[in-house]
Formats: sequence, C-alpha cells, structure tokens
Amino acid sequence: MRIAVNTRLLIKNKLEGIGWFSYETLSRITRQHAEHEFIFLFDRPFSDDFIFSDNVECVVVPPPARHAILFYIWFEFRVPKILKQYKADIFISPDGYLSLRSKIPSLVVMHDLNFEYYPKDIPFASRLHYKTFFPKYARNATRIATVSEYSKSDIVKLYGVSPEKIDVVYNGANESFTPQSDETRKKVQEKYTLGQPFFVFVGALNPRKNLVNLFKAFDLFKEWDQQGIKLLVIGEKMYWSNQIRDAYHQMKHKNEVIFSGRLGIEELKETVGSAIALTYVSYFEGFGIPIVESFYAETPVITSNVTSMPEVAGDAALYVDPFSVHSICEALKTMSVDEKLRQQLITKGKIRRENFSWQKSADRLWNTIEKVLTGKNE
Repeated sequence: MRIAVNTRLLIKNKLEGIGWFSYETLSRITRQHAEHEFIFLFDRPFSDDFIFSDNVECVVVPPPARHAILFYIWFEFRVPKILKQYKADIFISPDGYLSLRSKIPSLVVMHDLNFEYYPKDIPFASRLHYKTFFPKYARNATRIATVSEYSKSDIVKLYGVSPEKIDVVYNGANESFTPQSDETRKKVQEKYTLGQPFFVFVGALNPRKNLVNLFKAFDLFKEWDQQGIKLLVIGEKMYWSNQIRDAYHQMKHKNEVIFSGRLGIEELKETVGSAIALTYVSYFEGFGIPIVESFYAETPVITSNVTSMPEVAGDAALYVDPFSVHSICEALKTMSVDEKLRQQLITKGKIRRENFSWQKSADRLWNTIEKVLTGKNE
C-alpha cells in the first residue's frame, strides 16, 4: 500500500505537541511496516532526520501552509494533485486538517477542539478556518483518531460523528525523561534560578495554558514563601496575548519568574527532572504531554481538574481549579512544603506512566490505519 501523510509539522528543532505525536508515531510505524510505502508531504524544505527508513519518500508541496488562505490552497488544491500523482491508497493527516476535494480514504487525527470553547484565544483568521472546516473534516474523514476519551466525546457531541468512527490513540512521552542526580539538579539551579529551587511550566505560551492565573497565583505564593522558590517558564510565545503580558508586568514578584525559551530535549529533561513540581494548570487540554513526561522524570505534578487532565493524570497529581487563583496558590504552598505528598505522587506517577508510551501510541494508530486500509471502519 502507498500511504501518504501530511508531515508539515515535522520541523527540525521546532516540534510542539502535534509535531511530537507525528514524529514519535511515524518513526515507529514506518520502520515496523516495511511492506508499505510512505509518502511524506512537506510544505517546505525538510530535514533528512525525518526520513525514518528506506520505505519513506519525502515530497515538498508548496506553498508553505501557515495561514488560513494557504491552508485552503494547500489542502484543497495542492494535496489532491499529489495524492493522485503518487496513487496513494490512504491519506493520513496528524494535525486535524484534511482535503475535502480528495476522494481517497482518509484518517485524520483531531487532538482537541479548544477553539470551539475558547475561540478568542486564537487569531481571527485561524479561528474562522477551524470553525468552518473542522466539522466538515470530521464528517468527511473515513476514520478519526484522537488523543483522549475527553476529546472523543467532544467530537461526537459537537460534530455529530458516530463514536464507532473514532479511536482513542493516547499520546506517549519521551522516555529519556528520567530522575536527575543531585549534581544535575544543582547545575540546573545554578544555570537558571541563581541556585534556588523552582516550579516549572512547559508548553507553548498561549492563553489556554492559563499563564495569567499561574502568574497571579505565583505572585500570591511569593508573599508567603520563605524558601526563595522561583518559577521557570519553558516554551515559545505562540500567542502571547495582552492579558498574559499584563498579568506578568503587574506581578510584584515578576523578577522571580524566569523565561528560558524553547529547550532542547537534553536540557528539557534535566530541567523538568530538577523541579519541585510541574505546574500545568491549563483550562483546556486534549491530553497534556508534559504531565506524562513529568511522571517519567519522577517530578510531582500540579494540574487542572478539567477537560482531559484528570483522565491522563489519574490519582498521580495534585489538582486545582484553573479558574481560581487561590486554588493554584494553595497547591503551590502544599507542594513546596509537603515532602510526604510529593513522594506519594512520584510513586503513583511511576505506576500511571505505564499507561502511556510512544510505542503504544504507534501501535494504536497503526490499528486505526489498518481499519481504513481494510475497510473495517467499526
């Protein structure tokens, strides 16, 4: 079979959540299924790092699709021609987009529908495109994969898709995340936080990550803290809104917040593994990969009691109401002084992480691909 895949989010040194999902699943699937041919469709020059095996052929399909108008041109005009040219048997799209003009069987991975709940978090043009086309993609797809039962129920409820058409393919986590030695922790603290202990946030700095309330809660926490604890924020400013900017600049203790920008995987695993706890208090997530990465790093987790996060974290996290600054602040206080709780959460996280690995994700995704290839769509 010839399997065409939208790989436009495989960008060297710039992998975010969906990019990591694509990388980790496709690298395994292509190597494990040498009997099939894979056509990777990029919208710009690609890195050879993404030629995972001899059965992968990479094709650059211009124009670069990074804007609503270009999304439409790429998926509705350029992609159908390439699929026909390469005589693809199936089109897989890990980022939620599809080609409505193509008639070949298709599998779309829809990670979440956050834009349906918080449309103002997204620039107008992208928001309009999502709300116009994603319901059509869901209904037009031969089959859908998504990353949590929560997201599956959303797709069923909001788009009227049969649950039998949707498979849950949980995300995994990079298993190079491991506990760090005292020496490494000291090195990380000296590099980023002037030798002080710290909470860590990991993710793209966009509104739904709830940095506004995290900043407010941390500012309140610092009025109480006697340990000199800092907040290390790791990630790029994807949609650094006026509200996030204002919340930061209004902080009394903003000098206690350190922005590292994006970190490479080696630095990231050392930093997460050296933190007091992960502070992942988003108000909407389809999954939340940093939660599982922290389980592997044996770092306690503070996360939100909404959307998919309880499904992922189970009993291995300290939960907060993401809309309550007081709730987040109290969790910071508790985690900073309760060593017994921290050790309990680490132990539970070691058990919980067994449910999530990229190999399991790849196997589940392949099972869904096979359903499309064989026409067994229930």
